[in-house]
Amino acid sequence: MTNRYTVIGQPIAHSLSPVVHHLFGDQTLRDIHYTRTEASPESFEQVVLDFQAAGAKGCNVTAPFKEQAVGVCDDVVPLAMRAGSVNTIHMQQDGKRVGHSTDGAGLVADIQNNHSRALNAKRILLLGAGGAARGVVEPLLATKPSHFHIANRTASKASDLATIFSDLGTLSAGGYDALELAEPYDIIINATTPSADGGMPDIPPNVISENTLAYDMTYASLDTVFMQWGKRHRATACNGLGMLVEQAAEAFLIWEGIRPQTQLIFPRLHEILAKTERA
Repeated sequence: MTNRYTVIGQPIAHSLSPVVHHLFGDQTLRDIHYTRTEASPESFEQVVLDFQAAGAKGCNVTAPFKEQAVGVCDDVVPLAMRAGSVNTIHMQQDGKRVGHSTDGAGLVADIQNNHSRALNAKRILLLGAGGAARGVVEPLLATKPSHFHIANRTASKASDLATIFSDLGTLSAGGYDALELAEPYDIIINATTPSADGGMPDIPPNVISENTLAYDMTYASLDTVFMQWGKRHRATACNGLGMLVEQAAEAFLIWEGIRPQTQLIFPRLHEILAKTERA
C-alpha cells in the first residue's frame, strides 16, 4: 500500500520536499507518494482534515502555517508545544493528529554534520522571532552555546521568545539596534522571512567576521541577500538546503520508522537541482 504525504504552505510550488521524500522512499524501499498542497489561513485546517480523511499518513507544514498547525493537532509533543510551532503532523491509525517540530534537529544536524561547525561553547545569533525561529531555539540551546542571542525587528517579540526558553539555558534578546556594540558571532542564523523576497534584517556589520558562518534557513538556487551580505564580509555563507533534507529525514523517521541516510541523497539532489536550473 502506498503511504501518502504532502507539504502544506503558501506559496508552495517551489518546495523541494517531494523530491527529497521520494529520494528517501527509493533509498529505504518505502512505497510513498508525496505532493505539494496550497492553502490559505482560512482553509488550512480543512485542508489538513480533508487530506487525513482521504487516507493520508501525515503532512509537513511550512510558512506561514507552523504556528496555526498547533491548533489542528490532537496531541503536540513537548518540544513543539513549547515552541508553539509544528512542521510535521503524524496522522495515526486511531485518527489522532500528533504534532512535531523537526526543524531544530534538522538545523543542528546540518550545521554540525554537513558544515562541520561546532555549536558547543560558540556564540550564536538568531535573527527573527516568528514560527521558523521558534522551532529551532530549544535544539540550539541543547548544544550548550557560550552565548545565545535572539534579535528581531520588534524587540518585545524577541524578548517574549527568550522568556519561553529561559529555563533551558542562558540567552538574551533585543532589537537589531542593540547589536551595535556586540562582538562578532560564530554562527548567525537568519530565520526571518524577508530574505525569501529579496530583503534582509537591518543588522550592523560588527556582528560578523571572516570566522562566522552566515546561515540562511531559506533555500534557493542563487545566493540570498543574506548570504551575499555574509560573503561581502568574508564569512562562510550557506542556505538551508541541508536543513530541509535533515528535518525531512526526522519527519520520515516519525512516519515510516526509519531515518534515511541523508548523505547518500545529496549527490542526486544536487543533480536534480542542476537540471532544473538549466531547464
